[in-house]
Formats: sequence, structure tokens, C-alpha cells
Amino acid sequence: MYKNCLKRVIDFLLSLIGIVVLSPVLLVLAIIIKVTSPGPVLFKQERMGKDNVRFKIFKFRSMRIDTPKDVPTHMLSNPDQYITSVGKFMRKTSLDELPQLFNILKGDMAVIGPRPSLPNQYDLNELRDKNGASSIKPGLTGLAQISGRDELEIDVKAALDGEYVKKMSFLFDCKCFLGTITSVLKHDGVVEGGTGEMHKEEEA
Repeated sequence: MYKNCLKRVIDFLLSLIGIVVLSPVLLVLAIIIKVTSPGPVLFKQERMGKDNVRFKIFKFRSMRIDTPKDVPTHMLSNPDQYITSVGKFMRKTSLDELPQLFNILKGDMAVIGPRPSLPNQYDLNELRDKNGASSIKPGLTGLAQISGRDELEIDVKAALDGEYVKKMSFLFDCKCFLGTITSVLKHDGVVEGGTGEMHKEEEA
């Protein structure tokens, strides 16, 4: 009942309320981005959705327009050179993700779920297919995001995504939502250009 009906109703209401309440913040960020960096305010990119149906994700543009397209940040040789001054702050505070409220309102995404991957992230997508994580809508945040985010290796992220599918419930979504607020305030797991950083630190 929750997975097939109530979750979508809650996602719709939360995204609608979020857009209305945060509209002044969205407007201010849009103006700052436009004034401080040449290029569009929004960044649109193809991502993998439910059942591997692709959709266009919305983000506030945090990188220069000459950044290589469709390349995960951790695969760039020096990601910092492409991130704008405002973009660095937005990525650290996750403010660049706010336009995804429109993706949720539209129905492409959920508030809680696996983070939408790029089509060329073959290793992650294959693991998600195996553990059932690709059978649900991707989320604005999820279990992996409150468990380490950029510090986690690909197989660990995929395992957490699969674990979320098994545990999905209203109370578990509430836990992930509250955990996200804490993680954002503490900037936990944000490593520009890094993936698997937690494992690297353990080996050091």
C-alpha cells in the first residue's frame, strides 16, 4: 500500500510544499548563478529512472559550461577546476539539488530512494539491476547518502540501495529524511571527485 500508492502521494505533497516554501531561495540562487557565471541557470542531464527508463534530471548549474559532458565528477582528473565559486558552496550544502523538487513533482523521482545514476555508470547500474534497486524511482536522497555518500565505494552504495528496497516503509523513509538533514548540516560524506574515500582512508 505504501510503496504503490501512499509514497507517491507524500512525495507529491512534499515537493509541492518544498517548491512553494523555498521559492525565494530558488529565485535568489538562480540570480546569483546567472550573475556570477556565463551559461544557463539549470543543468539538465540524462539519468536512469525506474525500470531503467531514462529522464532528464534538474540541478542548479555548479560547474563551468566547458566541463566534459556525461562524465561522473569522480572520473574527472581535476574536478575542482570546473566547479564555479558559487557551485562549490552549493555542492557542499546540497543546494544544487533543490531543482529536483520539480522532478519529484513530475513523478520521475521520489524524495527517498537510490540516487539517480548516469547511463554510463555501468558497474553501478548492473549491481542495482541485480539487487532490485532499479525497480523503484530514484530519490533526492537515500540510505547511501546518510551512510557515507561520496566516501562509499560503488559496490557498497549498490548494496545500500538494495537494502533500502527491502526495508522501504514510511518509518524507514522518515529515518532517511531526518538522517539527510543531519548529514547536510554536518556536510558528511561530501568529497569532490571522490568515490570510495572511506575505504582509501582505512587502507592509509
